Amino acid sequence: MKKVVIILSLVLAVAAIAAGIAIGAGGRDDETPITGTALARASEAALAHTGGGRVTETEAGDEEGAYEVEVTLDDGREIDVHLDADFDVIGDEADGVDEDED
Repeated sequence: MKKVVIILSLVLAVAAIAAGIAIGAGGRDDETPITGTALARASEAALAHTGGGRVTETEAGDEEGAYEVEVTLDDGREIDVHLDADFDVIGDEADGVDEDED
């Protein structure tokens, strides 16, 4: 009986760890794209801010603002433009740049 309890405990521990990993990994891909008229307004604001390019990715409910629009410039650089709920630019960030770098 003692062996059964130990084995059952190990199985439950492995299952809990696997579930935690699955939940943690899933959090990275839970980005909600911008849709409808909000997409048009966010894209227009981001492209005006960057001076052109093309919108390659969007996210509603971004941690830096209400919206994030990724713009790929003609030279290949990517800029994430952060917008508030009124579609005003509140910041931008070049992809691949560490915020802690000087």
